[in-house]
Amino acid sequence: MSDGKLHLQVITPTRSVVDAEVDSVTVPGALGALGILPGHAPLLAALRIGELSYRVGAREEHLAVHKGFVEVAADQVTVLADIAELPGEIDVALARAEKAAAEEALKGAVASEFDARRARLEGAVTRITVGTRR
Repeated sequence: MSDGKLHLQVITPTRSVVDAEVDSVTVPGALGALGILPGHAPLLAALRIGELSYRVGAREEHLAVHKGFVEVAADQVTVLADIAELPGEIDVALARAEKAAAEEALKGAVASEFDARRARLEGAVTRITVGTRR
């Protein structure tokens, strides 16, 4: 794109969540947060559970994403996520209950269960963080 913008698409197996022209994107990369601006080098990276944000002018938008991949090529940012939720789609009370249940489950986790239970907790915390941004 030549106008200093990125085209962002966030897609899950069941729907397209975002399809917009944006100024910047920050995604939760598997090895840490990745900031993407127009002109970014081509990239393919795994995502972890976390908060995706993007900026359009002075407005910043947020989504909860649960794993997947991001591809950057020619000012096109494509996020393929297992789950992506907008703030208004998140039931914060339910997410808080999920967090409490996940914390309790994590206390008694044996080594083989630890990663799955920790991911459940990370998902709940992310949903609370994004859901309270409404």
